[in-house]
Amino acid sequence: MKQIVLASRNTHKVEEFNNMLEGYEILSLDEIGFEGDIEETGTTMEENSRIKSESVYNFLKEKGKDIAVIADDSGLCVDALNGAPGVYSARYAGSHDDEANRIKLLKELEGKSDRSAYMACVISYKDSQHEEIFVGKTFGEITTQKLGSDKFGYDSVFYSLPLKKTFGEASAEEKDSVSHRGEAVKLLKEFLKTL
Repeated sequence: MKQIVLASRNTHKVEEFNNMLEGYEILSLDEIGFEGDIEETGTTMEENSRIKSESVYNFLKEKGKDIAVIADDSGLCVDALNGAPGVYSARYAGSHDDEANRIKLLKELEGKSDRSAYMACVISYKDSQHEEIFVGKTFGEITTQKLGSDKFGYDSVFYSLPLKKTFGEASAEEKDSVSHRGEAVKLLKEFLKTL
Protein backbone atom coordinates (compact mmCIF):
# COMPACT_ATOMS: atom_id res chain seq x y z
CA MET A 1 0.00 0.00 0.00
CA LYS A 2 1.33 3.44 -0.92
CA GLN A 3 2.19 5.70 1.95
CA ILE A 4 1.54 9.41 2.31
CA VAL A 5 2.66 11.45 5.28
CA LEU A 6 0.13 13.87 6.72
CA ALA A 7 1.87 16.83 8.34
CA SER A 8 -0.12 16.52 11.55
CA ARG A 9 -0.11 14.88 14.98
CA ASN A 10 -3.88 15.19 15.26
CA THR A 11 -5.11 11.58 15.52
CA HIS A 12 -8.67 12.64 14.60
CA LYS A 13 -7.38 14.22 11.37
CA VAL A 14 -5.14 11.24 10.51
CA GLU A 15 -8.12 8.91 10.99
CA GLU A 16 -10.28 11.18 8.80
CA PHE A 17 -7.72 11.14 5.97
CA ASN A 18 -7.25 7.36 6.29
CA ASN A 19 -11.03 6.94 5.86
CA MET A 20 -11.19 9.24 2.85
CA LEU A 21 -8.05 8.12 0.98
CA GLU A 22 -8.64 4.45 0.31
CA GLY A 23 -5.64 2.57 -0.99
CA TYR A 24 -3.20 4.76 0.91
CA GLU A 25 -1.68 4.43 4.35
CA ILE A 26 -1.62 7.83 6.01
CA LEU A 27 1.30 8.33 8.41
CA SER A 28 1.40 10.99 11.12
CA LEU A 29 4.38 13.11 12.13
CA ASP A 30 4.89 10.90 15.18
CA GLU A 31 5.07 7.79 12.98
CA ILE A 32 7.93 9.24 10.91
CA GLY A 33 9.82 10.54 13.95
CA PHE A 34 9.29 14.22 13.18
CA GLU A 35 9.85 16.14 16.41
CA GLY A 36 9.16 19.72 17.27
CA ASP A 37 6.62 22.11 15.86
CA ILE A 38 6.36 23.73 12.44
CA GLU A 39 6.07 27.50 12.67
CA GLU A 40 2.97 28.50 10.72
CA THR A 41 4.14 31.98 9.76
CA GLY A 42 1.92 32.37 6.69
CA THR A 43 -0.83 34.96 6.44
CA THR A 44 -3.06 32.67 4.34
CA MET A 45 -4.19 29.06 4.67
CA GLU A 46 -2.37 28.26 1.42
CA GLU A 47 0.94 29.62 2.75
CA ASN A 48 0.62 27.71 6.03
CA SER A 49 -0.31 24.51 4.21
CA ARG A 50 2.76 24.82 1.95
CA ILE A 51 5.07 25.60 4.88
CA LYS A 52 3.97 22.38 6.59
CA SER A 53 4.23 20.08 3.54
CA GLU A 54 7.63 21.48 2.51
CA SER A 55 9.08 21.23 6.04
CA VAL A 56 8.06 17.59 6.38
CA TYR A 57 9.08 16.69 2.82
CA ASN A 58 12.56 18.18 3.39
CA PHE A 59 12.84 16.32 6.72
CA LEU A 60 12.12 13.01 4.94
CA LYS A 61 14.47 13.84 2.07
CA GLU A 62 17.33 14.42 4.53
CA LYS A 63 16.65 10.95 5.89
CA GLY A 64 16.83 9.52 2.36
CA LYS A 65 13.12 8.77 2.21
CA ASP A 66 11.07 9.70 -0.84
CA ILE A 67 7.52 9.76 0.48
CA ALA A 68 4.78 12.16 -0.64
CA VAL A 69 3.54 14.62 1.96
CA ILE A 70 0.18 16.31 2.35
CA ALA A 71 -0.64 19.11 4.74
CA ASP A 72 -3.86 20.92 5.30
CA ASP A 73 -4.78 24.22 6.77
CA SER A 74 -8.38 24.96 7.38
CA GLY A 75 -10.43 27.66 8.91
CA LEU A 76 -13.79 29.23 9.46
CA CYS A 77 -14.54 32.45 7.57
CA VAL A 78 -17.46 34.55 8.83
CA ASP A 79 -18.87 37.20 6.50
CA ALA A 80 -19.91 39.67 9.23
CA LEU A 81 -16.39 39.49 10.70
CA ASN A 82 -14.68 40.27 7.36
CA GLY A 83 -13.58 36.64 6.96
CA ALA A 84 -12.32 36.20 10.53
CA PRO A 85 -11.22 34.03 12.25
CA GLY A 86 -9.87 32.61 8.94
CA VAL A 87 -6.20 31.64 9.11
CA TYR A 88 -6.29 32.18 12.89
CA SER A 89 -9.26 29.84 13.50
CA ALA A 90 -7.36 27.36 15.70
CA ARG A 91 -6.05 30.11 17.97
CA TYR A 92 -8.78 32.73 17.64
CA ALA A 93 -9.04 33.27 21.40
CA GLY A 94 -5.25 33.27 21.81
CA SER A 95 -4.44 29.58 22.21
CA HIS A 96 -5.49 26.23 20.75
CA ASP A 97 -8.64 26.05 22.88
CA ASP A 98 -11.77 25.05 20.95
CA GLU A 99 -14.19 26.08 23.70
CA ALA A 100 -12.60 29.52 24.16
CA ASN A 101 -12.62 30.00 20.37
CA ARG A 102 -16.34 29.16 20.17
CA ILE A 103 -17.20 31.49 23.04
CA LYS A 104 -15.26 34.36 21.45
CA LEU A 105 -16.94 33.76 18.07
CA LEU A 106 -20.47 33.75 19.50
CA LYS A 107 -19.67 36.91 21.50
CA GLU A 108 -18.33 38.69 18.39
CA LEU A 109 -21.54 37.86 16.52
CA GLU A 110 -23.94 39.02 19.24
CA GLY A 111 -26.57 41.30 17.71
CA LYS A 112 -25.46 40.62 14.12
CA SER A 113 -28.19 39.46 11.76
CA ASP A 114 -25.81 38.19 9.04
CA ARG A 115 -24.40 34.93 10.38
CA SER A 116 -23.37 33.44 7.02
CA ALA A 117 -20.02 31.67 6.98
CA TYR A 118 -18.01 29.05 5.19
CA MET A 119 -15.32 26.59 6.18
CA ALA A 120 -12.34 26.32 3.87
CA CYS A 121 -9.66 23.66 3.63
CA VAL A 122 -6.45 24.01 1.67
CA ILE A 123 -4.47 20.81 1.08
CA SER A 124 -0.96 21.03 -0.28
CA TYR A 125 0.66 17.97 -1.84
CA LYS A 126 4.41 17.59 -2.34
CA ASP A 127 6.52 14.82 -3.83
CA SER A 128 9.74 14.78 -5.83
CA GLN A 129 7.99 15.95 -9.01
CA HIS A 130 4.78 17.68 -7.97
CA GLU A 131 3.62 20.54 -5.81
CA GLU A 132 -0.15 20.99 -5.89
CA ILE A 133 -2.84 22.89 -3.99
CA PHE A 134 -6.46 21.76 -3.55
CA VAL A 135 -9.15 23.98 -2.02
CA GLY A 136 -12.49 22.84 -0.64
CA LYS A 137 -15.29 24.95 0.87
CA THR A 138 -18.59 24.25 2.56
CA PHE A 139 -21.21 26.88 3.33
CA GLY A 140 -23.41 27.51 6.33
CA GLU A 141 -24.29 29.84 9.17
CA ILE A 142 -23.14 30.36 12.73
CA THR A 143 -25.76 29.34 15.30
CA THR A 144 -26.49 31.40 18.42
CA GLN A 145 -25.67 28.47 20.70
CA LYS A 146 -23.85 25.13 20.62
CA LEU A 147 -25.78 22.22 19.10
CA GLY A 148 -24.51 18.65 19.21
CA SER A 149 -21.01 17.42 19.97
CA ASP A 150 -18.38 20.07 20.59
CA LYS A 151 -15.40 17.71 20.41
CA PHE A 152 -13.99 19.26 17.27
CA GLY A 153 -13.35 22.91 16.46
CA TYR A 154 -16.38 24.97 15.49
CA ASP A 155 -18.57 21.96 14.57
CA SER A 156 -21.23 22.63 17.22
CA VAL A 157 -21.81 26.24 16.07
CA PHE A 158 -21.51 25.72 12.29
CA TYR A 159 -24.93 25.02 10.77
CA SER A 160 -24.35 23.26 7.44
CA LEU A 161 -26.73 24.40 4.70
CA PRO A 162 -26.48 21.11 2.74
CA LEU A 163 -27.08 18.97 5.87
CA LYS A 164 -29.66 21.26 7.56
CA LYS A 165 -27.97 20.65 10.92
CA THR A 166 -24.72 21.59 12.64
CA PHE A 167 -21.59 19.55 12.01
CA GLY A 168 -21.79 18.76 15.74
CA GLU A 169 -25.15 17.03 15.15
CA ALA A 170 -23.98 15.21 12.01
CA SER A 171 -22.45 11.74 11.81
CA ALA A 172 -18.85 11.46 10.62
CA GLU A 173 -20.12 10.10 7.28
CA GLU A 174 -22.58 12.97 6.83
CA LYS A 175 -19.94 15.55 7.67
CA ASP A 176 -17.34 13.97 5.33
CA SER A 177 -19.87 14.00 2.48
CA VAL A 178 -20.12 17.81 2.47
CA SER A 179 -17.21 19.07 4.54
CA HIS A 180 -14.57 21.51 3.34
CA ARG A 181 -11.93 18.84 3.95
CA GLY A 182 -14.03 16.26 2.09
CA GLU A 183 -14.30 18.61 -0.91
CA ALA A 184 -10.55 19.28 -0.96
CA VAL A 185 -9.82 15.55 -0.59
CA LYS A 186 -12.07 14.78 -3.61
CA LEU A 187 -9.80 17.02 -5.72
CA LEU A 188 -6.69 15.43 -4.21
CA LYS A 189 -8.04 11.95 -5.04
CA GLU A 190 -8.62 12.94 -8.68
CA PHE A 191 -5.02 14.14 -8.84
CA LEU A 192 -3.63 10.97 -7.20
CA LYS A 193 -5.33 8.88 -9.90
CA THR A 194 -3.15 10.62 -12.51
CA LEU A 195 0.14 9.58 -10.86
